[in-house]
Amino acid sequence: MVSKVEVSESNVILTERLSKVYRSFWGLPRVRALNEVSFAVPSGSVFGLLGPNGSGKTTIIKLLLGLARPTGGRAVVLGKPAGDQKARARIGYLPEESYLYEFLSGRQTLDFYGKLFGMNRQLRRERTEELLNTMGIDRRDRNRRVGSYSKGMARRIGLAQALINDPDLIILDEPTTGLDPIGTVQMKKLIKELQQQGKTIFLSSHLLADVEDICDRILILYRGRVKMTGAVDELLSLKDVFELRARGVKQELQDKLSDLVESSGAETISAGAQRAKLEELFKRVVSEEIKQKDN
Repeated sequence: MVSKVEVSESNVILTERLSKVYRSFWGLPRVRALNEVSFAVPSGSVFGLLGPNGSGKTTIIKLLLGLARPTGGRAVVLGKPAGDQKARARIGYLPEESYLYEFLSGRQTLDFYGKLFGMNRQLRRERTEELLNTMGIDRRDRNRRVGSYSKGMARRIGLAQALINDPDLIILDEPTTGLDPIGTVQMKKLIKELQQQGKTIFLSSHLLADVEDICDRILILYRGRVKMTGAVDELLSLKDVFELRARGVKQELQDKLSDLVESSGAETISAGAQRAKLEELFKRVVSEEIKQKDN
C-alpha cells in the first residue's frame, strides 16, 4: 500500500521518483540503490525510514543532504532543492557513526561545531550548556575527552552537535545503534521532546522496535523500492499479505500494469500486497492476455 505523495507547503521533505545508480570507474551502471522513491514528510512529524541493511536508507539521507546527486527524480528539503546551502544551515544531522574528535571534551566539541555555524562566543556558551543539560551529561564529565566516553554518552554528544544550530529539521541515521536498552529509551524520549518543541525528525532504522513507538508515519524500503508507507497503526494492522509472480509477460503488458506491479523484467512481474489488490492484478493479467490472443 503506497500512499500518493501530496505536494504541500507544510512538507519539510518531498521526494518525487527519486532514483540513484552508482556507477563503476568506467561510468557503467553498477548498483541501482534507489528506484523511483516518492514520499513526503509533514512539518512537526517524526518520520521513520525502515528497511534492512543495504535497502538504500543511507543513500536517501545523502541525497537529502546534498552529499550525493540523484540519477533521476528530485528532492526538496525545507522548500529548497536538496543540497541548498541556506537550507542545510537549518538541518541537524546525526550519522550512524558519531565521528567525534576524541581529544576534545564534550564541552569543546559543542563549542567547535558552534564555531562552524558562525555563532558568537556568548551564544556558543549558552547553547553548549543548554544542550549538555538536555542530554543529561554530568558536570564532571563535560570536560572529559569524548574518547573516554561510553557509547551512550558519545551518542548523546553526537545528537547534541546535531542540535547546536537549533535546526528545523533533524536527520538521524540509526540513532539507537550500539545503545543498551536504557540508552535506547533515553534516545527515544529525547526525540519525542524535540518533536514537542516543533522540530521535524527524519530517522532511519533497520529495527521496527526503534520506530513503531515514536514515529507518526513509516516508509518501508527494500532493495531501493518503496514497499509501503503510511501511519504506524495502519501498517502494523496489515495482515494476510501475499505475493504474486507471473512469467511470460510481454513488455507491452508490463507497461499497462505498471500501477500495480512492484518489479518487472525479463518477461516476469511480481507484486506483494493484500489479497484484493493481487486479485485485481491477476484479473487484469488474464484479461489482457485474452485480448492479445483474440487479436
